[in-house]
Amino acid sequence: MQIVIFEDEKVHGFHPLVHFKPVYGLFTGCRNLLQKFCFYLGADVTFSCHLRRYLQPYYRSHLPVFQPGVDPQRDILLVNGRLLCDEKAATIIRDHPPDPGQCLMQGDELVLARVNEARIVSADNMLPDYFDTQQLAAESETVVAEGFRLLRNIWDPVAFHPGELHREAFSLELGSISGRVSSRAGLENPESIFIGEGAVIKAGALLDAEEGFVYVSPGAVVEPQVVLAGNVFAGEFSCVRTGANLHSNVFVGRASKAGGEIEDAVIEPYANKQHEGFLGHSYISSWCNLGAGTNTSDLRNNYGKVKLQVENKEFRTGEQFLGLLMGEHTKCSINSMFNTGTVAGASSNIFGGGFPPKYIPSFSWGGPGSGFQPYEIEKAVATARVVMGRRNIRMCDAYETMFRYVAAVEQDSGTAV
Repeated sequence: MQIVIFEDEKVHGFHPLVHFKPVYGLFTGCRNLLQKFCFYLGADVTFSCHLRRYLQPYYRSHLPVFQPGVDPQRDILLVNGRLLCDEKAATIIRDHPPDPGQCLMQGDELVLARVNEARIVSADNMLPDYFDTQQLAAESETVVAEGFRLLRNIWDPVAFHPGELHREAFSLELGSISGRVSSRAGLENPESIFIGEGAVIKAGALLDAEEGFVYVSPGAVVEPQVVLAGNVFAGEFSCVRTGANLHSNVFVGRASKAGGEIEDAVIEPYANKQHEGFLGHSYISSWCNLGAGTNTSDLRNNYGKVKLQVENKEFRTGEQFLGLLMGEHTKCSINSMFNTGTVAGASSNIFGGGFPPKYIPSFSWGGPGSGFQPYEIEKAVATARVVMGRRNIRMCDAYETMFRYVAAVEQDSGTAV
């Protein structure tokens, strides 16, 4: 049986956060969804990945992309890429999958489907850009399921984040202190602290794990006068800048920089929020840069539930706290301000005083005073190349092609890709 983690028709609901990655590349807790599959399924279970076609040329060198055309009768277990894998899900996938021809449905969500290759591959040996799960369900024997957790909305990576960090604490090697820790740094409840090889904790830093864990990955640097109060996860080679206050469920990805006050937030790898300013209940994608003094609002003045807009659709999130959701490669200038429940598209450049709109299209340029206009693609590519190069990541041809494709589709038609 070949396990295939797939994207379905609901992937469009996660734009702009997934313009440059599959939906299972989203982070919540201390891992992205694909890493959760790897961890819970174990190293002895192999799987392949299905993703939208325009992503495949770049990701073929990073993921085990599914190759159709091997055998029309090949036994395939389709696993929804929006699933938050845990021990229960892994046990079912690994040991108790549905029978051939069956699918597991939880409400209107298809979680798993057991098919042969001929059912999902076209005559020219191509997979669809995304799977129509309702059609799959209609063609299968349905088994009712419960207890699975799936991302359903663009704000779910933030909403699920505190619970996921708490849930994943057991998997961390807490109580192990390596690296270089200054004698003038404070470690409260070291049994719930991890400091990896090559990490540096400088004088005056306080790692407070009295009410949650603090995890400092190998090679990470925590500068003087920093407060990390659980649950906080600082990824490999990340840097928490002098005077920062990270508390209550913060994930800082690999090689990212974090500063100011941050709570209940996800910062993907290779992002930069190193200056003063508040970031709360927010999701910042890779290659973003928040200028000095950037502040996000995550609570309405009337304490009401947050509404969110994506393109021309308004959503009632049901969340009391929700800040900024920012797509990859977006930049904002110094002293930027973002209203509660703002969605900033990918590769946008935001500047000027005042609050920008609560929805900022991808590949746009401007601010509250001047309005927004299309971001010239050549300038966007050039900036992205420089930003990636500063982190010693070369923009390869496949990445540039993917980047240009998204830019063209977003600007020419405004249609989700």
